[in-house]
Amino acid sequence: MSKLLTNAMRTPFNYGKPLHKTITFAATCLLALCVSSEAFSAQPTITPTSASETSQPGLFDAISSRAKILAKGDFKPLSKPIPEALAKMDYDQYRSIRFRPDSSLWRNEAKFEVQLFHAGYIFKEPVVLHMATNGNDSTVPFKQEYFNYEGKAAPLAGIAGKDLGYAGFRVHYPLNNGQYKDEFMVFQGASSSYFRLIGPGQAWGLSARGLAIDTAEPKGEEFPIFREYWMLKPTPTENHLVMYALMDSPSVTGAFRFDAYPGATTEVKVTARIYARKNIQKVGVAPLTSMFMFGENSVNISRFDDFRPEVHDSDGVLMQTSSGEWVWRALSNHRGLHISSLGDTNPQGFGLMQRDRDFNNYLDTEAHYERRPSLWVKPENSWGKGRVELVEIPSDSEANDNIVAYWVPDEPMKAGDYREFKYSLKPIDADVPEQTVAKVLRTRTGWGAVAAQGNPPPKSKRQFAIDFRGGDLDKLPANAVVEADLGKNSGTFTDLHVSKLPDGKTYRASFKVEPEGNNVVDMRVFIKSNNKRLSEVWSYVWYPDDIQ
Repeated sequence: MSKLLTNAMRTPFNYGKPLHKTITFAATCLLALCVSSEAFSAQPTITPTSASETSQPGLFDAISSRAKILAKGDFKPLSKPIPEALAKMDYDQYRSIRFRPDSSLWRNEAKFEVQLFHAGYIFKEPVVLHMATNGNDSTVPFKQEYFNYEGKAAPLAGIAGKDLGYAGFRVHYPLNNGQYKDEFMVFQGASSSYFRLIGPGQAWGLSARGLAIDTAEPKGEEFPIFREYWMLKPTPTENHLVMYALMDSPSVTGAFRFDAYPGATTEVKVTARIYARKNIQKVGVAPLTSMFMFGENSVNISRFDDFRPEVHDSDGVLMQTSSGEWVWRALSNHRGLHISSLGDTNPQGFGLMQRDRDFNNYLDTEAHYERRPSLWVKPENSWGKGRVELVEIPSDSEANDNIVAYWVPDEPMKAGDYREFKYSLKPIDADVPEQTVAKVLRTRTGWGAVAAQGNPPPKSKRQFAIDFRGGDLDKLPANAVVEADLGKNSGTFTDLHVSKLPDGKTYRASFKVEPEGNNVVDMRVFIKSNNKRLSEVWSYVWYPDDIQ
């Protein structure tokens, strides 16, 4: 069974061990080993897209060649420990080690600045960070003077050597105004490929990952790691940052390219070149990891002793199919591990969304869940036939990342296989801009019994109320006949009807469903008028045993 993904400090725990290796670039003799001309030429050439990249035109191809060679050998974990005092520090100590902003890399030299994370606490395996500038490459050495050791962390000053390395980095840019450089992208922890993005006005929430291997499989999940990073220094006027990463794990290696474009609409374009060391049962492409504790559709909410109406970083998964259909599936926190999927060939996009942006639905003045970003994945090359898989892991704490969504190709990867995936990541608010049909506003469910009913039905009989708003629903005449189209795989449905709510803008589709014993009920509902579809598809899976 999959491990519960925990994010203390809203940063996921990470698994695996990296290889710490210093790298020197010189012509085609790269990465501390000479890459053969055959391996190097096997990679497609990337045309430089930024001014900073013109000085390193072959760097990504060289990293790809190294990944290809590494895939032919065994995985070698890091065995070098960090000082014991750093490894055993607690949360409060770690939070008391603060990077000094005046030590930021590229400070006063570019619109971007890079700040570094100290190794220690749960971040015990430092990353290797390289600065590639003007044809040269240098590893960023650890410097104690980059940090202030305050309060409980004061006794830790001076115990780290110059070869310690860093736990990761964050990239700053004047995202919200020209006076202050906000952090908008974070890579922290060598034991994973987790990273985070935000746009203007957003607060940190869900995470992206480089790759997911065997998530929720009985044998356990494998967490590929980013061993090393290369940062290309932007020119003083550049609004585009290029960086690369080398991935490694027992089953795969990979080379990743990130093109970051922060701004009013922040976007990161990803090119992932993946090499299989072994046969892989399930590959998760462009994985997203989030948290859902409880929300408007939750049952048994009394098990959470909490003053807040809802607690979640994301409230649904959205998919745009190759045909242009939009499908919405609300998230749940079940009693057991559940896996569901949405199949397609060459989807146009998918993402974990935080649609509910009303503070009154959270009432949390510290977490501000209404400001957590949605993250939209848009493929930029052919992904073929496969499925968006959603994993919902039972959780009793908002400190746990218990939601994972990713694309699974139907064709498995075998030892020696190579795949390239290109896609963009956009941290957005409630809506994908290109979605113009009516959207699901909320999903509510409750016991399907009638008040004061004698011999009431079991609580697994549910009533659902799905509210739709927007799109062409706003243009309907007052006398328009609006209907719901409902599909299901099992169960008995009754009382299906559509009504307009008092605000005059929202239409509610409601019905009751009685499952066949404990059989799962997979449902699809959309709104139509005159046989014209007006809304996205509400897709939901009801697990009758969740109510027991």
